[in-house]
Amino acid sequence: MNKLILGLPKGSLQEATFSMMEKAGFRIKVGSRSYLPESDDPELDLRLLRAQEISRYVERGMLEAGITGYDWIMENGSEVVEVADLIYAKQGLRPVRWVVAVPNDSPIRSVKDLEGKRIATEAVGLTKRYLKAQGVRAEVEFSWGATEVKVPELVDAIVELTETGSSLRAHNLRIVDIVLESTTKLIANKAAWQNEWKRAKIEQISLLLKGALAATTRVLLKMNAPKEKVETLVAILPALHAPTVNPLSTTGWVAIETVVEEKVVREIIPALKRAGAEGIIEVPLNKVIP
Repeated sequence: MNKLILGLPKGSLQEATFSMMEKAGFRIKVGSRSYLPESDDPELDLRLLRAQEISRYVERGMLEAGITGYDWIMENGSEVVEVADLIYAKQGLRPVRWVVAVPNDSPIRSVKDLEGKRIATEAVGLTKRYLKAQGVRAEVEFSWGATEVKVPELVDAIVELTETGSSLRAHNLRIVDIVLESTTKLIANKAAWQNEWKRAKIEQISLLLKGALAATTRVLLKMNAPKEKVETLVAILPALHAPTVNPLSTTGWVAIETVVEEKVVREIIPALKRAGAEGIIEVPLNKVIP
């Protein structure tokens, strides 16, 4: 049987990735100390690794595909095929940012003020390339963790990953500049991408993951209505495509269904009810494939 060796991120992205994989249709189980997760798809051979490492192993062919952050692809300088942009993170459906941060009372106000300063970060390569592009020379040292607490006593500034900025604010830090904006990526090894079966399998995973992501913010609305109310109701519905309208067994009545953004539902359901809709049902979705 053909198999695809797929790397999944351990750590901050793990829970969100496993959730997306499940919505995409792949059931995954992993022990607390195992790096070999089990899947209900016999064509997948899974590895659970730190996101920082995955692009390197994909590039070298130890993994044939993987899910990791764009930031780590850039940090490692990995030459891989970027198959899909999957915009989700630990806490939500948004990109994350690597930022330069300093204490609130620091005299550092711009990137140029970092000249000759000491900076701590986990993303040393990213930071050095960023400073070089800005024409700034500074000392960059690797941080093994707890980076926020190292300023101002140990270093002058940090380059740290943030999604909401709440951790930086909690440590009385402010953002000076954005080094890189990053999203989660599905990547492939170049040789594996040229293999017909492996490419088809990777594209299957990509399609289903993108469908799962699209479904995260959408719901299916179903309702019944008198036929003469259809035009009014359809005008209210912000459909992904034109709503589906089917006749009911009751003469003069139709069933209407459509996919809409979940955030608008609380506004349009009362409007639909006022316009004559009955039996309105909101259904959560697992996948939306355009």
